[in-house]
Amino acid sequence: MIKPRLRFALGILLLTALLAACTAAPVAAPEAAAPAAGAEAAAGPATQKVVWVSPRGTLEVMDDFNLWVAKELGYFEELGLDVELQPGPLEALAVTKLIAEQQADVGYPSPGVLLSSIDAGMNLVQPWEMMLGQTFNFAVRPDSEIATVQDLAGKTISLGSEGWKVIVDPILVEAGVDPSTVTYLNAGNQWAQAVALGQADAALAWRGLSAQWGAQGLDFKYLIGTDFSSHPSNGYAIRKEDLSDPAKKELWEKFFMANAMAFEFARLNPRAAAQITYEQFPALAEQMTPQLAFDSMVELADLYFGSQKAGLGYGYNDVENWQSYIDTVYELGQIENQYNAGDVVTNELIEAANSFDAARVRQDAESFELNEAWQAVDDSGVPWSTE
Repeated sequence: MIKPRLRFALGILLLTALLAACTAAPVAAPEAAAPAAGAEAAAGPATQKVVWVSPRGTLEVMDDFNLWVAKELGYFEELGLDVELQPGPLEALAVTKLIAEQQADVGYPSPGVLLSSIDAGMNLVQPWEMMLGQTFNFAVRPDSEIATVQDLAGKTISLGSEGWKVIVDPILVEAGVDPSTVTYLNAGNQWAQAVALGQADAALAWRGLSAQWGAQGLDFKYLIGTDFSSHPSNGYAIRKEDLSDPAKKELWEKFFMANAMAFEFARLNPRAAAQITYEQFPALAEQMTPQLAFDSMVELADLYFGSQKAGLGYGYNDVENWQSYIDTVYELGQIENQYNAGDVVTNELIEAANSFDAARVRQDAESFELNEAWQAVDDSGVPWSTE
């Protein structure tokens, strides 16, 4: 049953979901004086400052390995970019607000947050899709009779926040399940434990989370999002007017080229990418072993590399799937205006971003020296070709 269209139901979408995957304490928001894209950095007149902001309230995760690889190997610097990574505040629309207010240049919102922000008048666009496919999964107990998303009809789904309902509703609608038949249990940080204790039938999950939950002794089986949903996931968003400025457009071509190079490096040598990221934060070693960190990164990386595996290049936006998502969210009343996907996402930077020196990146990947701990990490289960 379709709900009446709301004037402005922003909701707390994947932005809120992702931050819950990180249990680190919230970190301070970017300073109000953070320079916008195109500002000259202290390194010299040829260097342009770019401020990237996370949706999670922390940088101490494996998820952003592409950014750490690009910084560590000098890909950003060689392209004339001084990239500053900020953890971002925890408020739901913080990422898009900071971009719109020119206190940050690029952020990582969920599809729902991006659409809601555009619906609120923020002139943003997504030129880089991080995940070509659905990142959300559902976790159920190993002995559960739930085998498909359709089996969730009439069941109780555990959430970490009441606002996550607007994440799950479009997924259910896409699968042909009426959301009104589902009971949502807001279990806070214990939403996974609620399933283990029998208080809920399923829990919302996402790529990279199963390894973390497994380390906590939470044994689940998973309904994998890419098996039942074509809806998109988080991507990198910028101010739309930047694409009308030749100098800023060139800046973004360079920024995304560095990301594509980092993705290619990680594809060829995933242990190296994981080691680089893991060593950025000593706190990660307290949360997970190198093997667990590697497994968590690989879960997400497999989704990150989806467009490249499809021959479309890194960062490609699937416009058709975006349109399907936009239509679903509009019918649910989560946005007031129905948009054409081409007004929300663009692939105009993808060709330039993927025109990097592949031989050079391969040399970097092959010559990287793993330390002893990372030499011992088992990478036999990597689900993509490293050739």
